[in-house]
Amino acid sequence: MRVAVAGSSGLIGSALVESLRSDGHQVLRLVRREPRSADEIGWSPETFGVTPDALDGVDAVVNLCGVGIGNRPWSGEFKQKLRDSRMVPTQVLAEAITAAGVPVFVSSSATGIYGFTSHQVMTEKSPEGSGFLAELARDWERTAALATTARVALIRTAPVLSPSGGLLGKLRPLFKLGLGAKLGDGEQYMSWITLVDHVRAVRFVLDNEISGPVNLTAPQPVTNTEFTAAFGRAVHRPAKLFVPRALLRVAAGELALEMLLGGQRAVPDVLTDNGFQFEHPTIDAGLGYANA
Repeated sequence: MRVAVAGSSGLIGSALVESLRSDGHQVLRLVRREPRSADEIGWSPETFGVTPDALDGVDAVVNLCGVGIGNRPWSGEFKQKLRDSRMVPTQVLAEAITAAGVPVFVSSSATGIYGFTSHQVMTEKSPEGSGFLAELARDWERTAALATTARVALIRTAPVLSPSGGLLGKLRPLFKLGLGAKLGDGEQYMSWITLVDHVRAVRFVLDNEISGPVNLTAPQPVTNTEFTAAFGRAVHRPAKLFVPRALLRVAAGELALEMLLGGQRAVPDVLTDNGFQFEHPTIDAGLGYANA
């Protein structure tokens, strides 16, 4: 298989490229600089896009572009950056895929599309929610759907657990110091997935006739209280503190309401219905892998 990957230098992209290449697939990395090797394609979503022949002979495109949601508090400027870093590259790729006749487009989205759903279990058939994250993911998916000639799979990704970087890269130092804490009342649900299972799931979607929304989440979401306790066990430190809801709202504003105090209880029905099996189905297994 010949696969082009946009966003290939990030945590997920790097792991996906390595996995594909280790099994003999040809991977072309879309880079926003002068290409340095034959397996790189130079592109600039904001200016010239993708050259007309860049995707000739490509079997699939994987789009992992987007500035990290939790990189900093959501000012108006940063929220616009979050939108632009997703919509602009995705539209460029969708148009290039259509022009080149690429048959498969796997494009990132997020479980945030369901909004804050409390304890309600959310599957790929559940309705879209409200709020900034839901609107962002909705518009992201609709932009990807512009690749009308391809099989489009929309991978709604939950927070990724990894031995390096990602969510745990920020939390691990605090938990190892015994400063692990639940957020608010801790009853908000959190979907999650390990990096290993995320990469395996993307490859599963590439290899099978799966289209439309796909929740890339482990099958057992947990409450924030359960996650905090499990993380404490994984690093062998107590995690009995809590951060009051009011303090989080003051410190992080809208980000706190939607990402820290809100959450989704999303489950991967499309993956499991198609026979996908997780290496890390439980939070203890996931955190054990990420902290080994």
